[in-house]
Amino acid sequence: MKIINKNLVICLIASLFCTTAAQAQFGGFGKKLLDKGTDMVSGGGLNKILKQPQAITTSFNDVNKTGSKPPSFMEGQVAEPLYLLPKAPGGGFKLCAGFYEMTNKSYCLHAGTRGPSTGDGYMLAPVFGPKRDVVILILKHAETHPEVTQHSIQILLWAIIARTKFADFGTDIKLTATQLLSTNELLMLEGGALGVLPASVMDKAKNQLPSAVQSVFEAENNIRRLASSGNSSYEEMEKYAMIAGLAPVPDPEVPSGIWSLHPDGYYIRFYPHSYSQTTVQIYVPKELISTKPGLVYDAPNGIACPANVGAQRLAQTNEPLNADYHRKLKTVCNP
Repeated sequence: MKIINKNLVICLIASLFCTTAAQAQFGGFGKKLLDKGTDMVSGGGLNKILKQPQAITTSFNDVNKTGSKPPSFMEGQVAEPLYLLPKAPGGGFKLCAGFYEMTNKSYCLHAGTRGPSTGDGYMLAPVFGPKRDVVILILKHAETHPEVTQHSIQILLWAIIARTKFADFGTDIKLTATQLLSTNELLMLEGGALGVLPASVMDKAKNQLPSAVQSVFEAENNIRRLASSGNSSYEEMEKYAMIAGLAPVPDPEVPSGIWSLHPDGYYIRFYPHSYSQTTVQIYVPKELISTKPGLVYDAPNGIACPANVGAQRLAQTNEPLNADYHRKLKTVCNP
C-alpha cells in the first residue's frame, strides 16, 4: 500500500508541472474529459453518477435547532473584537466569558445557488461529506499563507465542490492546492470525482433530478469544465456558481440573526454580507467557562447554513477582515 501511495503522489505532483500549453487551451484535453464523462454513463453508469454524494453534503436538516435563541437575545449589548482573543495552538480562538464579534473571510460551498439575501436566517451546522477533511484543512492552512488570495482559494473550493479530479485541475488551481496542502494531503483530493459530462448526458441526468437540484448539477458540470480548461477566471466560475435573480421568501421560523447553541455550550450567530464575508457573533456565558475551561472557537469546523435551501452554505474562517489590533479587550481574559 505504501508503494501505491508513493506512486500516486508522484503522479499528482508530476501532473502539476507537466501540463502542456495545448492542454491548457482545452482542445484535445477537453475531448478526453468529455469522452471520460460519456464513458461514465455507458452501461447504466448514469444512475451511479446521480447517486454519488456531493463533496460537501451539509444541509439545513443537519442543523440542531435545540437551544436556539431569537435575534433579540443579547440586544443592546456591545460586542468586543473576537480576533483579539488569544489564539489556540491548533487554530482558532481561546474563548473567555463575554460577547464577541468578527467579520471574517467566508467561502461558498454550494455552487448553483443564490448568495445571501436580506432576511435569510443562517444557523450553525457541522461539516459533512466526502471532502470534509480536505476542505477544513484548506481553510485552516490558508491563514498561514497570506500570499494565496481569497479568489484563488474560492476557485479551488469550487473545483472540489464540483467534484473535479486533481489530475484534471488547471495549472493555476493545482498550484493553489500545492501551496496549501502537503503531499499526503493532496491525496485527499482524489476519489469521488466526475468527468465533464456532454450535453446529451446532462439532459438525461437532469430529467431524472428534482428541479431544485438540476441547477446545482449543471453548475458543477460547468465548473468542472472551467477548472479543467486551464484558463478560466474567477469571474467565469462565479457566473456558474452564483444564480442571479430574486431569492425565495425567507423562512419566518428562522429569521436573520437567530442564535444557535454550539455543541460546546456557547451561542453563535451569522450575518453574511456576501458569500465572501460574514460577521460572526459569539456569546460565552460566565458559568460555562467555569465548568468548561479551554473552550476554542475554530471557525472552519462549522458551516453557516441557510434555512433557505436555494441559498449558499458558507464556510467560515479564522481570518478577520479590517481587523484593528490597536484596540484592547475590556474583558478580563485568562483562559
